[in-house]
Amino acid sequence: MHSDDPTTTTGETLGGPQGDSTRKDPDEWVTGDEPMTGAQRSYLDTLAREAGEEISADLTKAEASEHIERLKAANDRTS
Repeated sequence: MHSDDPTTTTGETLGGPQGDSTRKDPDEWVTGDEPMTGAQRSYLDTLAREAGEEISADLTKAEASEHIERLKAANDRTS
């Protein structure tokens, strides 16, 4: 087969069922290993205080996001 042949398969696909493209697993973030943002720090501080938890202030963006989601879910269950 010639490389310009449209029937050549590369394993890639386009289209298909549309998922939630606004949510991505923090482990897959390109910038996930950077320090958490100021907004994450502030929100996480509030959530942790409300939950009576102490969380390290030395988190990555991905780690902070995971803690935020966990604390939000726990708060939703107790509300």
